[in-house]
Amino acid sequence: MANEIYGNVKGIRNSVIDELKTIYDMKLEGGQMVSQELCLKMADITDFINREVSVYVNRAGNVLAVAVGDNEKVDLPPVEGRRGATRLSGVRCIHTHPGGNPYLSGVDVSALKNNRFDAMVAIGVEPQIEQCQLTFGMITGLDNNEQLVVELYGPCSLEQGEGIFFPNLVSMVERILDKQTGSTSLAQTEERAILVGMEYGGMLNTLGWTIEDSVEELKQLADTAGAVVVKKFLQKRPKPDPAFFVGKGKVQELALFAQQENIDLCIFDDELSPAQQRNIEQAMGVRVLDRTALILDIFAQRARTNEGKLQVELAQLQYTLPRIMGKGLSLSRLGGGIGTRGPGETKLEVDRRRIRDRIAYIKECIGKVKNVRDLHRAGRNKAEVPTVSLVGYTNAGKSTLLNTLTNSDIYAKDQLFATLDPTTRQLELPDKQEAILTDTVGFIQRLPHQLVAAFQSTLEEVVEADVLLHVIDVSHELYKEQSNAVYHVLDEIGAKDKTIITVYNKIDKLPEGSALPERLANEENAICVSAKENLNLDKLLVLIAENLKMKSVEETFLIPYDKSALVNRFHEIGTVLESEYLAGGTKLKVRLDASAVAEFEDYIF
Repeated sequence: MANEIYGNVKGIRNSVIDELKTIYDMKLEGGQMVSQELCLKMADITDFINREVSVYVNRAGNVLAVAVGDNEKVDLPPVEGRRGATRLSGVRCIHTHPGGNPYLSGVDVSALKNNRFDAMVAIGVEPQIEQCQLTFGMITGLDNNEQLVVELYGPCSLEQGEGIFFPNLVSMVERILDKQTGSTSLAQTEERAILVGMEYGGMLNTLGWTIEDSVEELKQLADTAGAVVVKKFLQKRPKPDPAFFVGKGKVQELALFAQQENIDLCIFDDELSPAQQRNIEQAMGVRVLDRTALILDIFAQRARTNEGKLQVELAQLQYTLPRIMGKGLSLSRLGGGIGTRGPGETKLEVDRRRIRDRIAYIKECIGKVKNVRDLHRAGRNKAEVPTVSLVGYTNAGKSTLLNTLTNSDIYAKDQLFATLDPTTRQLELPDKQEAILTDTVGFIQRLPHQLVAAFQSTLEEVVEADVLLHVIDVSHELYKEQSNAVYHVLDEIGAKDKTIITVYNKIDKLPEGSALPERLANEENAICVSAKENLNLDKLLVLIAENLKMKSVEETFLIPYDKSALVNRFHEIGTVLESEYLAGGTKLKVRLDASAVAEFEDYIF
């Protein structure tokens, strides 16, 4: 019956019944989950009659049924909706709670599951109607026993509830159910993503990057993480919007595009504040990641060793800590996917105290690993084994160079952050001297500070190395900007003043007849090579040996017998190659750091 009021209408005045019937004329526009007008109308009637009021709305925003209950519950009217293992009913239930409690009850959650509602919304009715808040629940997938899982969100203000873009949320849930019931792993399914970059304040220009360059690199990161990039959006503003970063109008444009193109993920090229991420997710109805979260996810995929996994988890927890209260509508986190690896869903379930406890525990574990690393380093120093560290922008060819120089087979692929865990191999130089060659994590422009902090113990290998090989992909059009980004990180970790050999790699990719290699090779302490094609690597080994000779020398000393303590000193700081006892003292041939010779110049033989 048209405009019928269902439920317990006994004792309700005709004027109130007429007011309830006017709800049928109201419509939710523009993808709204609720409207303030509808919520306030329902709350006003509930406050007057002290009974629950329920309204059932379809996906077109039309009111299908209005019902009244007692002050505790409402009987469900017959509402036709779709049913299916992979589909929701197409109907949402919006109802009031007299007494001001905005939280969903157990009965509400059961009704949500049994009727497979698109959403169950509860409005806590306060004496001051404008202060009402709402909570809503949605089915977000299946658990291991194939039972429906419900996630609850809120409480939030009526204005915030009105700003939630509902169609994308429902679409996302049905895609999750479709994939789960189809026995398809969500984590292994490619996710459709859009990229958003914004130019403001001239920050990128000072680094030599354009917004187009930066978003193109973001696309490479997204490809590496396993996403399918559907479209890039670029925006120019004087400064970021404090609530929506790119502005509310742009976010609404992104929301409509995400709905039309079945988008799973929106990735921003800048780091978002917790509030911005929450607001954008609510307005768009899809998961939102920023550049930092995307890089952390890639690191979580790449970590293989226990130390690497600990370092990634530490960085992710430090990133998550200020966001633990504001994750927003990240519904598909239940199904896995980009941005959910590493510590995973547990980050959303634990409170700040437990996260801080976990951070403290991980730091303790990393400290123990660091102690072991320090012992190994001390042993190498005592044996005067020189160390060489590979540094450079991600995908510059560091791992391929290590494989070629040391005949190793560590993982190397043409993608960003292909290798994460540090790898050490023995390197034989032309002068028969042996050195240790270490491959370190690749750098990137605007490398998240959480990663720099978490990987401090690994990056100490760079700080303590005798020589750094700065590997540069010379075939990349932004190789100069990438080089500057590496120097920025080296400066941040205190290694910018180390002896650096600049290795211009991938010259085989340059156009035939290019004059660039010849010009670059004339730079001080620089060489052009191709690690893949084994070009000029013999010259690189000679250059490494020459630089190491400048770092250590062999010298002969005569130590008087009354200065015998110096003999022990030489054993501590260098390698004693020969010793002979003469009338005037102990004659020692020692290999030691060139900078230490001045301390013993009075005893040079």
